[in-house]
Amino acid sequence: MGSPDFAVPALRALHAAGHDIAAVYCQPPRPAGRGQAVRKCPVQMAAEALGLPVRTPPRLRNDAAAQVEFAALRLDIAVVAAYGLILPQAMLDAPRRGCLNIHASLLPRWRGAAPIQAALLAGDIETGITIMQMDAGLDTGAMLLREAVPITATSTASDLHDALAAIGADLVRRALAENPPAVAQPEAGARYAPKLTRDDGRIDWARDAAALDRQVRALNPWPGTFTMLDGVVLKVLAAVPQPGQGAPGTVLDGALLVATGAGEGGGALRLTRVQAPGRAAMPAEAFLRGHGVPAGTRLG
Repeated sequence: MGSPDFAVPALRALHAAGHDIAAVYCQPPRPAGRGQAVRKCPVQMAAEALGLPVRTPPRLRNDAAAQVEFAALRLDIAVVAAYGLILPQAMLDAPRRGCLNIHASLLPRWRGAAPIQAALLAGDIETGITIMQMDAGLDTGAMLLREAVPITATSTASDLHDALAAIGADLVRRALAENPPAVAQPEAGARYAPKLTRDDGRIDWARDAAALDRQVRALNPWPGTFTMLDGVVLKVLAAVPQPGQGAPGTVLDGALLVATGAGEGGGALRLTRVQAPGRAAMPAEAFLRGHGVPAGTRLG
């Protein structure tokens, strides 16, 4: 049970390990992109390529028929990875060994919808994968396996997503093969990672450069970070903290060094990759050749 790219390696690993996959559940096809063409999610495309049966119910809670259909599969276990729908208690209880979740954090830290981004935003030095026995709570179930990965000064959410998806596939394969004992999560250190919105990507230049650097890396590729330049949105795809001083949001030179609030990472942020409306992403130097941004310009 999964929908985005993150869940695809786990599906493929379970199939390659020879497990009898009774059904693949994922989000139904939806309009996407500029043309709003209806698209299948990555898990559905991967499942169909493997010849597996796919089910795409739009909801599970308050849908008795979907719950009965799930119970009729007579499953040994269900594996859940970024599915996108909440499983009602009847479905959590239906498989003989319950439901396992591949969660992209070192629980109990960063329960919730956006754990990879939350770890980066907070300046954590590591994150990881936890294989968890699901219960009725929000990522509160007992833990079976965990594996950590370091977060470096250049890690982005995209980098960590791909690394953690691969680790999750390996750990869930091991969990099914080894049936490790479940260990209750401690409540100490539990944090919640709320769902992100596009507004989370707006840069507040009053924050310090280190925090803004983490924001740019954490929200790459979605929802992305942005600022306003001459009344239009300028996406900031990559940046580097550097020394500098000035009123927050003020461009300090002709190469997109922007003053920030004071803080641990220096007083300015060098924008190194940007994207203007209707244009491709490009290095800052290329953008500046067609759109000069002189010192003293204010971003907001």
